[in-house]
Amino acid sequence: MMWLLLSACWLMAGCSVIDDDLSDCNQGEEFHIDYQLRLITNMTTELQTQLTTVTEVGVADALKVHLKDIFSDFAHDIDLSFYDTEGDLSVLEHKSDIMNANHTSYDLTLPMHKYMHLAVANISDNAVVSLADEKYSNTSMLRQSTGSTLASHGTGLFTARLPMEVLSGVSQTFYVKLYMANSAAALVVEPRGHTYKEMKVYATGFASQFYINDSTYVFDETPPLIKADKVDTGNDMLCYCSVNFPSRDNFSRAADDQSLWQFKIYLTKEDGKTTESVIYVREPLKAGELKIIKAAIDDDGGVRPTDSRVGVSVTLDWNSGGEYESEL
Repeated sequence: MMWLLLSACWLMAGCSVIDDDLSDCNQGEEFHIDYQLRLITNMTTELQTQLTTVTEVGVADALKVHLKDIFSDFAHDIDLSFYDTEGDLSVLEHKSDIMNANHTSYDLTLPMHKYMHLAVANISDNAVVSLADEKYSNTSMLRQSTGSTLASHGTGLFTARLPMEVLSGVSQTFYVKLYMANSAAALVVEPRGHTYKEMKVYATGFASQFYINDSTYVFDETPPLIKADKVDTGNDMLCYCSVNFPSRDNFSRAADDQSLWQFKIYLTKEDGKTTESVIYVREPLKAGELKIIKAAIDDDGGVRPTDSRVGVSVTLDWNSGGEYESEL
């Protein structure tokens, strides 16, 4: 378990940002607030248990490098909002800060009040996910871009929520723990001597939005394909990795009874024909987790998982009509 304590110093205005006349307002109460980025992940265990041979250990090392900025205990930026807990639950105070450090401490001044505090870390450099509808606590969310095919998330995203009551004349310290909201999936493929012109890999079946206040995920009826980037393994093994929101956690909420999420692989053979392989994963992919699926290329160009518990369907001479070319 890895975590970091964010500390910096900044003093907020004593009144709500929605109050323009500061002459009669309560100048507020000062308090201390500490933020812990808690990286709770299975990554090390997954790498050690799934990739065990000499060749596979090289893949594991390459995956560690590829995911070093995703499963990281470092916060680049942080966005902090303090909401009213009554009425329309609107934002009363807001602050964004660039951290670039593992120790920062905040001393704040806010009017005596009951607040719902929401925090998000590492959002500014993520081109695929943005903070949206943050004017109200019950609508504030991490929203993935729209489109049928999307790039992988560029950062590991962390969020927190904390009800807090600022009291008058009392020394107060609030502790805020931020937890990871996205995850990663890797497909490791053994070529077995087969050659091909091109291989494209996508993962799908994941959430598209995350409501911060409720800590709930929203799923599209037709989830987009998330491009799995090719990882340079340094050997003959192939590895493709996507970073995305989690999957559904059980089949009662799943779109079908075959899987909770899938890999879709499009392998173009030397003769120009493309084979589509769909790998069906029945185990949920949870926030903060890395899931590795191992497979091998067959004579027909199909990519078939080596674990019998993982399903697969293969379509030979598949023609997409260019559906998976519109990557965002």
